[in-house]
Amino acid sequence: MRGSISAFAAAIQQIAGLELVDEEELEGDEGDDHPFAYLLVPDMAALRNLESLWRRWQARQLVRGETTWANVFEHLRDLRPWGPNDRVHSSDRIFLASIVDGLDDRELVRVEIELVFRSNDAAAREGEAEVSGAITARGGVIISRSRLPDIYYHALLADVPVWAVREIIEQRIDGIAGLESVMHIRPQSEATTVEIGDPTETQPAEGAERALGEPILALLDGVPVSGHRRLAAHMDLDDPFDLEPGALVESRSHGTAMASLIIHGDLNRNEARLPRQIHVIPVMGNADGFPRDRLVVDLIYLAVTRLREQRPRIVIVNLSLGNRYRPFHSQLSPWARLLDRLAYRLGLLFIVSAGNQVNDFGIAAYATSRDYEDADGQSRARSMITALHTIMAERRLLSPAETVNGVTVGGCNIDAVTPADRALARTLVDPFPDHVMANPSSSLGPGFARSVKPDILMPGAREHMRFVRNHVHIDVVPATASRGAGLKVAAPPRAGRENREGYTNGTSAAAALASRTCHRIHDALEATYGEEFLRLSPLQRAVLLKALLVHPAQWPRDTADLIKATVGPWGRGQAGKQKDNIRRFIGYGYVDAEDAVACAADRATFFATGHLGADRIVTVDVPVPIAIGGKARPHSLSATLAWFSPVSPGRKSYRSCRLKILQPTDLETLAVAGHVWQPDEHQINRGTVYSRCWSGENAPAVAPNMTISLIVQRDPDQGTVVDQTIPFGLAVTISMPGEVALYDEARARAAPPIRAPATPGV
Repeated sequence: MRGSISAFAAAIQQIAGLELVDEEELEGDEGDDHPFAYLLVPDMAALRNLESLWRRWQARQLVRGETTWANVFEHLRDLRPWGPNDRVHSSDRIFLASIVDGLDDRELVRVEIELVFRSNDAAAREGEAEVSGAITARGGVIISRSRLPDIYYHALLADVPVWAVREIIEQRIDGIAGLESVMHIRPQSEATTVEIGDPTETQPAEGAERALGEPILALLDGVPVSGHRRLAAHMDLDDPFDLEPGALVESRSHGTAMASLIIHGDLNRNEARLPRQIHVIPVMGNADGFPRDRLVVDLIYLAVTRLREQRPRIVIVNLSLGNRYRPFHSQLSPWARLLDRLAYRLGLLFIVSAGNQVNDFGIAAYATSRDYEDADGQSRARSMITALHTIMAERRLLSPAETVNGVTVGGCNIDAVTPADRALARTLVDPFPDHVMANPSSSLGPGFARSVKPDILMPGAREHMRFVRNHVHIDVVPATASRGAGLKVAAPPRAGRENREGYTNGTSAAAALASRTCHRIHDALEATYGEEFLRLSPLQRAVLLKALLVHPAQWPRDTADLIKATVGPWGRGQAGKQKDNIRRFIGYGYVDAEDAVACAADRATFFATGHLGADRIVTVDVPVPIAIGGKARPHSLSATLAWFSPVSPGRKSYRSCRLKILQPTDLETLAVAGHVWQPDEHQINRGTVYSRCWSGENAPAVAPNMTISLIVQRDPDQGTVVDQTIPFGLAVTISMPGEVALYDEARARAAPPIRAPATPGV
């Protein structure tokens, strides 16, 4: 059917010059083998003509001159105008039904109504007036509105009576869902939350406070406890939405925990604090909820444009946030489209959490909780993978985690809890005791157009499972963080006790640690190259940090083996689908922060950053250390390319520009070949990261002053030609474990310190 979608697109464009919305690799709903697409027609008359042709084709009544349309229609299941069942997704119907359950018909429920975007201002006003009139006629109230032409976004936030919400749920043509100006109707965005477990009094921080530099990282999150001993000197707080006064100090969990993780890391690890302040803009108020009177897309837009104006040095933005009412179903959310647009326009790297899935689910392999507890680690792991694979359609990324230009982070089952403290979690069950794996609560990929998502995994604490009930089998739910299984963070006060600490977990925490790692990479480059590095534009630094963050990601081989052995599929020619299943869970793999930042004697990492014009290539010559020559030992060459693509909302070619690394010609000389345990070239050519690894064990033939050429190519633009150059970052590592002369030789041969535009450097 994938080929059929492409054939359909070609036939449509050849015959009628019409356009399919979304990319050629659209993914259908899980369990549905047929991808779907939406057809844009210029006006209602054209649609009526198409409908007439469709009906005549079904009745085998096409006449001469119309038979070409058979090539189009044979690929369709239905042809109809956009209607109520398209405007209210099945998952939104479920959410709305749960919200209105038990409410009186006259009570008001707040919903978000996204309108069909019209570029003509008069038409936009007319469409908004139609919907506003229908809402007020039903006794509803318009709370807020937003129109952002850059991302084709026009929406209303409205209070609607319960009886009118039931019309929406029933998808009635005479209800609000029947209005032609309506694109989608959803519940008001609701933030995902975190809990902080086992709070205790913090110990005074050791060491004198040092002067801190100007921020390069912004945290958009809940209101933090700004006076906390761990945080006070480290935050540059800006509250443009006046959320701090209304946020009870005791309820400021999310922002406090995320700020703590970014500044200090997991407190159990006793890591060094960041050398700069972080810029904090609260976008969640009391009880870590989004403001009730704002559309979250508008809120984030205002926050990001403000931080760029006030803090022009910022290049990293942490968004450990998600909308629990907006799982990703093939179509990009407005929030994700906004991040993609702002990343390219403002030169910002958005680090986004994949989203936490906190509902209970069944594990068919066990009839009782005792059976589960008594099972060995391998059996527990296989049963958990099987259970999650069965319900993966219910555990999709949460908006805006499908962002194309941002880095999406899943939570891995790693923390620094001591064995003594781990024993405190004995009443819970560890689902993956022997494997480095995404936590069961971490949302699964893939992303838009089947791109690799999550991009990476980072520590989200070793999540345990809590038994809920048993029937034919047991049901379990992810346990909350605790001293025995959690990341240690600053916590809000309780009962008058200030400066407390506690434990958190999940993808929000993992994204915060990814942002911290990005900051540390920036610190290392700044320490090495000083002002020469800082003179690079924010756009160049942002894409370089993106490449260097994803670059060390690896599939844990035993984990990838386990996923492959558990869910397959098996048989000849299934390798691609097997890798698809692996990357749903772990993306490009787990990133060890120290691997991303620290130097090692037996490896050398080179980088380059620059811009590519249309249909252009750039060649980066990487020095090959002679120290690895003639030695039959395991060694590897890995390369990661990252970029920001301009985006075209509402068009088939949403991601306008695609870059890739051409296969190097000297792989045989280096005695390396494509590494099997990674996404293949078909899977990585769908997003804005292209990462490959080549490895081998035979002796490389290395000549003095030898280099290997990596060619970065910009493919022809998709859709309309993009005149702008595309910023890219490239990271390349040569490694031979145990060869301690490798790094020093590579550094001696590296190009001079970076200049703008940047040239390769160690």
